[in-house]
Amino acid sequence: MPTPTIVDVAGRKLSLTNLEKILYPAAGFTKGQVIDYYVRIAPVLVPHLAGRPLTMKRYPGGVDQEYFFEKNAPKHRPGWVKTTPIWSGSNRRTIHYILVNDLATLVWIANLASIELHPSLSLAADIATPTMIVFDLDPGPPANIIQCAQVGLWVRDIFAHFALRSFPKTSGSKGLQVYVPLNTPTSYEQTKPFAHAVARLLEHEHPDLVVSDMKKAVRTNKVFVDWSQNDEHKTTISIYSLRARERPTVSTPVTWEEVEGALKKKGPQRLVFEAKDVLARVDKMGDLFAPVLTLQQKLPQLVGLAASAEPEESIAIAAQADRPPRLKKKAAARKRSKV
Repeated sequence: MPTPTIVDVAGRKLSLTNLEKILYPAAGFTKGQVIDYYVRIAPVLVPHLAGRPLTMKRYPGGVDQEYFFEKNAPKHRPGWVKTTPIWSGSNRRTIHYILVNDLATLVWIANLASIELHPSLSLAADIATPTMIVFDLDPGPPANIIQCAQVGLWVRDIFAHFALRSFPKTSGSKGLQVYVPLNTPTSYEQTKPFAHAVARLLEHEHPDLVVSDMKKAVRTNKVFVDWSQNDEHKTTISIYSLRARERPTVSTPVTWEEVEGALKKKGPQRLVFEAKDVLARVDKMGDLFAPVLTLQQKLPQLVGLAASAEPEESIAIAAQADRPPRLKKKAAARKRSKV
């Protein structure tokens, strides 16, 4: 067995193993480089993980080999690794999730070849309360991230009509994701139906491009607006997490201007970032997702907006009512152009 490397991380002694093992064969990217990336990105990553139950996606043999999800913290974990007990109804037992509250814990899980990090949308202290609403835009081939960019801009516009800010990030895989921070009292019983209604509204308005149905058979050359991630029992890939793709791509925060530019230029590579790119972006731009942690926003109340309307119709009615005159004119012009 190779001799482990003993390192001191913020006063914690860690034994790192197999640092030369290649986890991304096509890129020659090693386990040591995975750990190095997570160390360097930690100042902006850890705040987005802290206090949230984490599901690890581990690739001990590399990204082209078998992987497994791990929710329950390994028994061999150091005593200083914090966990949180959460009851799982489907498993009929308590699961002890890891809380990545510090750099040492992040390095420890990276040493387990946990390439992908999947945190909860809730804090462990209030697991029934999501702090955000999320839309995962998944393209069905031959559609790609450019079609997702268009759908993402439509999602942005819907929430902008309610004076709510949203923040885009790449999935690091094929698609784009849109986060709407809430950080106010709510529940999944509110956020999940709302997200579903938005997905159905987009499908109704743009049937040639958008689908809200999970069936893969109906997704060809369309963008699936995955609203179902807004669930207490599901997780979404973390901002700044590596992805287990051919190359070490990262789920990366982007600006809406970058999304618009990619759509205009039809350039999918404009929205693909590897580990080295993300580190350079953070040095230059800081954490574009920082507002997601603190910005307080409330979902609009749909009750009473339209007594006989479906939820998605209520959203459309409310958005139209709140829409600034300039946007109303643009919407009217789009409708005329379709006639």
